Amino acid sequence: MPMTMHVDIVSAEKEIYSGTVTQVYAPAELGEVGVMPRHAPMLSTLKAGVVRVIPLEGEEQAFYVSGGILEIQPHVVTILSDTALRAADIDEAAALEAKTRAEATMKEKASEMDYAKAKSELIEAVAQIEALKKIRKKK
Repeated sequence: MPMTMHVDIVSAEKEIYSGTVTQVYAPAELGEVGVMPRHAPMLSTLKAGVVRVIPLEGEEQAFYVSGGILEIQPHVVTILSDTALRAADIDEAAALEAKTRAEATMKEKASEMDYAKAKSELIEAVAQIEALKKIRKKK
């Protein structure tokens, strides 16, 4: 029997995933982190991107996170994010529209505040689109 660990993915509104897995992959600030049971304790910030979990039973599952915190203990991984969604629940049309809107705002350069907000929205929209691409690629 393979070694396992428990994973919790939690957004500001609710728990998105809780279960026993063999591996977790998360978009840490300095690059993607792969976590297996008995990983050394670690705390890292996350950037917007895709979290992938490989359950003990079943297929790999993907989740979009808008950033947040990753806490790793030898047998427990916790991901806390302002926004977390199952990748299958992402609205592609809304993500594409947000991307287009953010790019237009960045070109206008009305103010530093608008530019920074648009850049943040662009990063989130691109991360959501990438999450959808990864899911489609697996199918």
